[in-house]
Amino acid sequence: MISSLATLESQIQAEDLHDAASVEAFRIKYLGRKNGLLTDLFSQIGKIAPEERKAYGAAVNTLKQLVEARLTAAQAFVEAAQKQAVAQAIDLTLPGRMQPVGGLHPIRQTMEEIKRIFLSFGFGVAEGPEIEEDWYNFSALNFPPDHPARDMQDTFFVEAPNNENGGVVLRTHTSPVQVRTMQNTQPPIRIIAPGRVYRNETITYKSYCLFHQVEGLYVDEQVTFADLKQVLRMFAEAAFGVGVKMRFRPSFFPFTEPSAEVDIWWQNEDGSGRWLEILGCGMVDPNVLENCGIDSEKYTGYAFGMGVERIAMLRHGITDIRVLYENDLRFLEQF
Repeated sequence: MISSLATLESQIQAEDLHDAASVEAFRIKYLGRKNGLLTDLFSQIGKIAPEERKAYGAAVNTLKQLVEARLTAAQAFVEAAQKQAVAQAIDLTLPGRMQPVGGLHPIRQTMEEIKRIFLSFGFGVAEGPEIEEDWYNFSALNFPPDHPARDMQDTFFVEAPNNENGGVVLRTHTSPVQVRTMQNTQPPIRIIAPGRVYRNETITYKSYCLFHQVEGLYVDEQVTFADLKQVLRMFAEAAFGVGVKMRFRPSFFPFTEPSAEVDIWWQNEDGSGRWLEILGCGMVDPNVLENCGIDSEKYTGYAFGMGVERIAMLRHGITDIRVLYENDLRFLEQF
């Protein structure tokens, strides 16, 4: 029996362990739990004559140590060879792989441009929550209880109105930011309020259930409608080019008096053209100032609001608002 173990030792020494597959086969062959040769030898110890059992066990243990030593050395060799192969596969003379670079969405581009223009006029930027209480979204802005904008068809209600309050809504404009600013800041106030707003409207080529606005507010002593017209003229020239034709049309908004809508003349390539509305504006209604704790006898102010999608569509010749929300890369990569 001892002589056969010596033959097995020579066999172990002669095994060719040159790669990961041969190393794994070697391990299974000698140390496998079911049919490993050394596993079988250990299971035979009880059958060996008592006087030979000690020498037999020592010889088998020596073989096991030899197998484990060869495994350790072979595994280290294979791992080193693999690392060397990976290192040799890297050609450091090749140019680096450029990572794809993303870009700003056309809505974001337009909003950032609007913000840049008004920041250059001395306006600050204010933000507020998209989920608003009725008081900030409607009541403080002089909307009477029966105003159509309060109807469920126009507003997304998070919490339905009840006898105690007017409910909680997804804001329908960024005007609540103006209310919060006037509540917490004493004039002079000069801010714009950019952000996302929501309307419960039928989705068509010209309307969507959400869109973006940039509203502006200026409150100080002796602010006039002429100041409003001048700042909007400066904005139109910065956004659409010097010499742009614009007009003010009388309108109505609950939170401004007097109120107006602003159109620009859009010239087509064939020489024809048309007036296109870009924003609404007006002098802040005294009731709104009083609701926010500002003395309407001492201070006056103007406010304006514009849809970012409308301006983006005008500037880029987009005829369907829905394409701005489809995330089609073929469309977005043009910007």
